[in-house]
Amino acid sequence: MMSRYRRRRLVNHLFLWLSMSAVAVGLSFLAWILVTVLLKGWPSLSMELFRADTPGPGMTTGGLRNAMVGSLMMNLLAIALASPVGLLAGTYLAEYGRYTRLADGVRFMNDVLLSSPSIIIGLFVYEFAVAPFGGFSGWAGAIALAIIVVPVVLQTTETMIRLVPDTLREACAAMGAPRYVMIIKIGYRAAMNGVITGILLGFARISGETAPLLFTALGNQYWSIDLSQPMPNLPVVIFNFANSSFENWQTLAWAGALVITMVVLLLSITARFLTATSKREL
Repeated sequence: MMSRYRRRRLVNHLFLWLSMSAVAVGLSFLAWILVTVLLKGWPSLSMELFRADTPGPGMTTGGLRNAMVGSLMMNLLAIALASPVGLLAGTYLAEYGRYTRLADGVRFMNDVLLSSPSIIIGLFVYEFAVAPFGGFSGWAGAIALAIIVVPVVLQTTETMIRLVPDTLREACAAMGAPRYVMIIKIGYRAAMNGVITGILLGFARISGETAPLLFTALGNQYWSIDLSQPMPNLPVVIFNFANSSFENWQTLAWAGALVITMVVLLLSITARFLTATSKREL
């Protein structure tokens, strides 16, 4: 009896040690990346980075203003396109579908889309939103980013709405309220922080996407807010500048990487806080 007990304790300690080692390795790589980006990008942070446009070859001064504005425009447009779709689909799965075959199929396809390589989405959008119109555009880039956001918002919305206690639904139905009133007045209000969390996570997910934008928005060296034309964006600028032979371009690439990292980190922390708050309220 004692030998079995000792064996179980030994196995438990072994797996605990392996788990802690895996966490330590993952955190060490994360810390390595963050420290490297911070050390490389911090010296280049200045007001000129946010006030000047990307420099041409041979120019010693410049910034990333046009790339930042272009990325912000496409990201916000993608969120505006994807959020209603993800919200309504998640509501259907949580309130109407639940255990139906259609709902199971939608969940399966959502999981596939969630794990699909972004470059595949970029190629798909290129085929129907770029090639037929004869040119790259900010609209095509926003559509590609929206497709990436939809499964994130859908999954988070369904999860948070299903956390709402059924007793609240039953109380609302007992008062004679229609189902859509219950969803709007109770479901959405109770799950609001969770839904916002999904939107923030979706924004963080697309902030650094480069592959789909290479096939859709492409990029633009100059200032442009015309979504019908190739659109400057931060991920593509970082990709191009990091691979260049100009030292000032490489410096700007590190500064851009630091900006994106800080934005994603801030959004992730905010999303975690909202998720914890929403679960405590429910």
